[in-house]
Amino acid sequence: MRVSQSLVRTISILALVISLSNAYDPSPLQDFCVAIDDLDGVFVNGRFCKDPRRVNANDFFFSGLNVPGNTTNQVGSNVTTVNVDQIPGLNTMGISLVRIDYAPNGGQNPPHTHPRGSEILVVIQGTLYVGFVSSNQDNNRLFSKVLHPGDVFVFPIGMIHFQVNIGKIAAIAFAGLSSQNAGVITIANAVFGSNPPIDPRALATAFQLDANTVRELQAKFGSI
Repeated sequence: MRVSQSLVRTISILALVISLSNAYDPSPLQDFCVAIDDLDGVFVNGRFCKDPRRVNANDFFFSGLNVPGNTTNQVGSNVTTVNVDQIPGLNTMGISLVRIDYAPNGGQNPPHTHPRGSEILVVIQGTLYVGFVSSNQDNNRLFSKVLHPGDVFVFPIGMIHFQVNIGKIAAIAFAGLSSQNAGVITIANAVFGSNPPIDPRALATAFQLDANTVRELQAKFGSI
């Protein structure tokens, strides 16, 4: 009886581990599951699958990553995303891609997280200061490097991370993500630009700021 109970516990633990290991994008159970927005298909992880007989090469194609993004904005960067919304054939494949353009002298992809994917970034042009901050459990350690063309850096899933162009010329990087739709939460926008706004008194305590300063930040990020 003891052996049987131990075996049941072991199988239960293994089942839990397997379940957790597949807690992100599902593995495909067929050649492809091209995403479609209408109801003419099978519902899989938020998207319906196109009838395989109607699938064509365009469902796996995107053009335009050779085009520089417009960096004339407040943060001096532009992210061109290629995920399941741009390539329906990425559905269930667990991958996506972005091109990031940075303006010279400080253009940045500000602190943000991807709730559903890890990221691997390679610099094509320019010089970037990049890094991520670990969790409270790890004492919020900063892991950072200065990257040059050909250098690669990895940002673990869910970690707050950033990239800043510290060079005098425009910088370009490409990044792969371990999700068909990794999502993005830009920290400042989420905290100070939420809709409706968070009570300034709560943020004043959290950030050790004056409530009026919080209101100014909320006004800047469009929350009030």
